[in-house]
Formats: sequence, C-alpha cells, structure tokens
Amino acid sequence: MTPLPKRKTAKARQGERRSHLALTPASLMNCPQCNSPKLPHHACLTCGIYNSREAVEIKVPKKKK
Repeated sequence: MTPLPKRKTAKARQGERRSHLALTPASLMNCPQCNSPKLPHHACLTCGIYNSREAVEIKVPKKKK
C-alpha cells in the first residue's frame, strides 16, 4: 500500500505551487505597411509583408454575384 497525505492541501498552498503556470497574453506590434496588429518576427497576415519585403502572397477571395 502506498503512503497517503496526512492532511488536505489548502487551495492557497496549491496556488503558490502553481504560480508559474499563469498564461501571458501574446505581445503584438503594428505592421509598418498596413498598421494592423501582428506577432513580432512573423509576416503580417493582412498584407504579407515581412522585413519590408513581400514574404507571403495573400489571396483575396472573390465576391459572389
């Protein structure tokens, strides 16, 4: 038989133990070309520009008639 804890762990003590598991929001910066928010060191999802060059070709969906 395995050993069991003698007392119930308090929620405050449990929270102290898990204090480093908190989520942080993603840091965003503005695209210099179109000024929309984007992740740093990633190509812009709106215009496809990265480091002042076109990195990704953005396909615009056709409008239905």
